[in-house]
Amino acid sequence: MFKFTAIRLIIIGVVFGVQMPAFSNQPEKVKIFNLASGQIQEVDRINKTDAQWKEILTAEQYRISRLKGTEKPFGPGCVLPKPNTAGVYRCVCCDTDLFSVQAKFDSATGWPSFWEPVSQLNIRILADQSLGMSRQEVVCARCAAHLGHVFDDGPPPSGKRYCINAVVLKFQPSPTSEIKSLQKAAFAAGCFWGVQSAFEQLKGVITATAGYAGGNLKEPSYEQVCSGKTGHAETVEIEFNPSLVKYEDLLDLFWSIHDPTTLDQQGVDIGSQYRSIIFYYTPQQEEIAKAAKEKLGRSGVFKDPIVTQILPAGNFYKAENDHQDYYKKFGLKPVCQLAKPILKRP
Repeated sequence: MFKFTAIRLIIIGVVFGVQMPAFSNQPEKVKIFNLASGQIQEVDRINKTDAQWKEILTAEQYRISRLKGTEKPFGPGCVLPKPNTAGVYRCVCCDTDLFSVQAKFDSATGWPSFWEPVSQLNIRILADQSLGMSRQEVVCARCAAHLGHVFDDGPPPSGKRYCINAVVLKFQPSPTSEIKSLQKAAFAAGCFWGVQSAFEQLKGVITATAGYAGGNLKEPSYEQVCSGKTGHAETVEIEFNPSLVKYEDLLDLFWSIHDPTTLDQQGVDIGSQYRSIIFYYTPQQEEIAKAAKEKLGRSGVFKDPIVTQILPAGNFYKAENDHQDYYKKFGLKPVCQLAKPILKRP
């Protein structure tokens, strides 16, 4: 997958008269994952004036959510519900589902902590350089409420700690113990532009995010990863609805869109950042991935040995915005097309 830069693509459009897609302002609609239904909903983005926010929020809620304040640690809010209580913590400003109760843990920091959100669709991560620090701010995707910050010192499987102000959360119990939670998967299969595009076409995949994983440098840049010195591979992290698509289906697609027998190379892309990796989030995923690799190796589909690594999921760093939905931005035909499974399953 030879990579053209955005500048080259623009030049091509000018020279040959190819119409490039227009980049508009943020849409009035936003896609949100609803935990109760297990479906993506397109809802209105919420924009209010300061006066309107003050009418519906307490003074402390307004200070935290709209003025990016921080509440005192070890406050009385956001207590853990009784054992076996299902439910979700929602945004106090717009009722968007933010964090499942199952993702809450005691970080001993004095603020509510979660290892993952309900969906990456429901939050936004922004660079925060305030107070002389470099942090990652967490905001609500629908109303832009300030929620807190995310750090790379959380528990597995995500390794993240979403440190959230209790006052911006309200708990909504679920009438049933069954919550239709999303699951995560991550794959490295060469250039992440094509890999992201391929998985986005698969029904049941909620989000597919291009990024970097498997390395030893925090918050690496694209240029650093391309140097081959950080140990990262170009990776796509996936959120999927297991009631619509099985993990085995994701593996089928993974095997079919790249050559798992070439070491540190996919086509003309050469380097350790293009190596083939399955990152597993649960012991079940590890077991399924190893079985699939072994079966594929015995099948005779490939004449050379499969060199795909199977590794525990660690820190995943989202790639720069320029690398998200690359083919869609420039109206290009994806290199990685959806392929039929190369192995039949019973």
